[in-house]
Amino acid sequence: MVNQQAASWALQLESPPAAKSKSSAIPDPPGFHSSVVSNKSGKDAKVQPRQAKTPEEMDTLKLKKAWEVALAPVKSLPMTAIMMYMSGSSLQIFSIMMVVMAFKNPLMGIVNTQQAFERFESPSVSGRLLQVKLVYVVCQLVALAVGIWKVNQMGLLPTTRSDWLMWEAQRQSLDNAVPAL
Repeated sequence: MVNQQAASWALQLESPPAAKSKSSAIPDPPGFHSSVVSNKSGKDAKVQPRQAKTPEEMDTLKLKKAWEVALAPVKSLPMTAIMMYMSGSSLQIFSIMMVVMAFKNPLMGIVNTQQAFERFESPSVSGRLLQVKLVYVVCQLVALAVGIWKVNQMGLLPTTRSDWLMWEAQRQSLDNAVPAL
C-alpha cells in the first residue's frame, strides 16, 4: 500500500531550505564578513555590463597574444634540450624519435608561420606583426639548432677529417717493399 503522506525528504526538495540564522557563538573567520557576502549575493545586486573595447585596445590585445604565440617555441626549449640530453648519444629508437621531432616541429612551424598569425591580422597591426613573425621564425631556428646539436652529439654530422676521406686523393708511395722468402 502506498503511503498517503509524502516523505519528508521529498518535501524538502520542492522548496529550498530556509536560511538558518547564524549562531552568535561562532565568530566569523578573520577577513570574512557575512554582511558583505549577504549584500552581494542578493537578487537585487546589479551586474555591470562589460564595456566594448576600443580598436586600439583590441590591437594591443592582439599584439600581446601574437607575442605569446611567437615566444612559445622558446618556452619549450629547456624541456626539449633536457630530454635530448637525457636520451643519450647512442642510436636508439627513443633518441632517433627525439631527433626527428626536433627537426619536424621547427620546420613545420616555419612553413606554417602565416597560419599561426592569421587570426591576429588587421590593417592597423600588420606592420608590427611582421616583427613578431620574424621573432617567431628566429625562435624556430633556435629550436632547429637544438636538433642539430643533438645530431652532432650522436656523431651523425660529418665534422671530422675522417668523415671526408672519400674525397681525398690517395697518397702515392715513393717506393714499394717486396717481402722476401
